[in-house]
Amino acid sequence: MFAYRNFFVLLALVLLMPADLFAQQGNGVESLRQTSKAFAAVARKVSPSVVLIQVERETEAMQMQPFGFPFGNGDGDSFPFGDEFFRRFFGDRLPDSPRHNLPGKKKQDKQRSVVGQGSGFVFTANNKKTYILTNNHVVEGNDKISVKFLDGREFEAKIKGTDPKSDIAVIEIEASGLPAVQIGDYSQLEVGEWVVAIGNPFGLSHTLTVGVVSAKGRTSLGINDYEDFIQTDAAINPGNSGGPLVNLDGEVIGMNTAIFSRSGGYMGIGFAIPINLVQRIANQLIEKGEVVRGYLGIMIQPLTADLAKSFELKNEKGILIAQVTKNSPADKAGLKAGDVIVNFQGRPVSEVGDFRNQVAMEQPGSKVEFDIIRDGKQRSVSVKIDKLTDNKLAAQEPSQASEKLGLAVQTITADLAKQLGIKAGKGVVVTEVAPGSVAMMAGISRGSVILEVNRKAVNSAAEFDQAVKSSANNKVLLLVRDDDVSRYVVLSWR
Repeated sequence: MFAYRNFFVLLALVLLMPADLFAQQGNGVESLRQTSKAFAAVARKVSPSVVLIQVERETEAMQMQPFGFPFGNGDGDSFPFGDEFFRRFFGDRLPDSPRHNLPGKKKQDKQRSVVGQGSGFVFTANNKKTYILTNNHVVEGNDKISVKFLDGREFEAKIKGTDPKSDIAVIEIEASGLPAVQIGDYSQLEVGEWVVAIGNPFGLSHTLTVGVVSAKGRTSLGINDYEDFIQTDAAINPGNSGGPLVNLDGEVIGMNTAIFSRSGGYMGIGFAIPINLVQRIANQLIEKGEVVRGYLGIMIQPLTADLAKSFELKNEKGILIAQVTKNSPADKAGLKAGDVIVNFQGRPVSEVGDFRNQVAMEQPGSKVEFDIIRDGKQRSVSVKIDKLTDNKLAAQEPSQASEKLGLAVQTITADLAKQLGIKAGKGVVVTEVAPGSVAMMAGISRGSVILEVNRKAVNSAAEFDQAVKSSANNKVLLLVRDDDVSRYVVLSWR
């Protein structure tokens, strides 16, 4: 009886359901179908402009292999997992494998080719030449570069220009009429949007993967000198480097460049250079053969909550100038260490990496406007940008101790200054850092030079100790220099 009652209740519920519910379920499937069609449309539009890049480099073969692989397994096979494990990844293209180079075994005295692969995409073409964008690390230092299109056509390529600092390169081929990609508007890209990566992972030509924009403006990753990455979970693997990251309109919004991986393969985090940066670099490489960057002459660091309190600021908006290079544009304009930059060219400043990129993209000779906070007051400063060059300035030992901070310092004598390459009487040198101390946690190390304590210069170990002892609230603000790079550090203790 109970079963019959349940049956009729269920039947009544079905009859009372909205008539369009089943239609809604059908619409859900149709929506997914339309999404997949959108991905297919992107592939049709963009893939003809994507190329497989193959590179070769000739190297001298050594005559003798004096040592075998350190993980031999006793039967002449020096690979710890056997040759087959490595052959599955590298094929038989590695004449240097330990099996072929046992101790005392003579190698053939001849040149050999090291083969690598990557991706690229057609940026622009004229009547005679086609320019293709890729990563610098794909083509740098190679003797032979060839590109292969989706339709099977192959061309020899040569390097037009490279920029190692941003990892961008332009290569050219003698051909016309090849399809160029459509460039998108990076500024309109939003976190959460669908994106498509097209490239040649592990040499698998014209592979498409799909994901979303996980984040924008990723900087300070240590991948390139100039960084402003798009983070995506679209699968990017070795061989994808230099390929396009594309929106659903088939417009390129980035160049796939790097992955975060502990395995060497995809782990859900990939990085692409925004197309606005790629485009500006590429245009300079095509027109001038080099990239010219603006130079200001300051060292900057993030403005943390502790630093903001130490400088008596109301909030942590802006970035902090830790050092001003003598006779630099910043120095001539009157900028000083301890100034906080809050606006640049009328735009708020919050990220160190983004600010550095903006300055680099300014043309030498142009004037830029800063809003800074100094001693609690805001003021405007105009600076004439100079040209950045590769010249860089470069910058240890027994002790006076500060147990509170976990470090020991020494007055910089004339002999010590000569060893360190610095001026005598300017700051104190750190000679010892206790493991687990607040100083070590802040990144201070043996050889660091402390120039100021609480915004006042210290030029002897005695001055340093006295300044630390007189600090209020068990907190001290230090100006620390490492290798000619200065930064402010707040240390606190109980």
